[in-house]
Amino acid sequence: MKIELLYFDGCPSWQTGLEKLKTALQMEQLDDSVELVKVKDDSDAARQKFLGSPSIRINGQDLWPEKREPYSLSCRVYITPEGLKGWPSMEMLREKIKAATGDLQ
Repeated sequence: MKIELLYFDGCPSWQTGLEKLKTALQMEQLDDSVELVKVKDDSDAARQKFLGSPSIRINGQDLWPEKREPYSLSCRVYITPEGLKGWPSMEMLREKIKAATGDLQ
């Protein structure tokens, strides 16, 4: 399973998103590594179809897909049970991971 976290350097939320993703993977007893994908500029964002930092993909599919244009370096906001956050909640991550791994079984 290929797991990617897309981010850009100026985003204050990507490191927390990475920590939560790694914890969620551990809770699901998965030892897959997370590949960090640094988005460098707006043209790179367009090429990657970058939805904001942090974005999480499993096997090339964004866990929270949406249609958007133009693509640019931006922070991403998630609607969580606790309100708007710069990263998904642990429960949200675990649910998406379970769905993605269920598709592989």
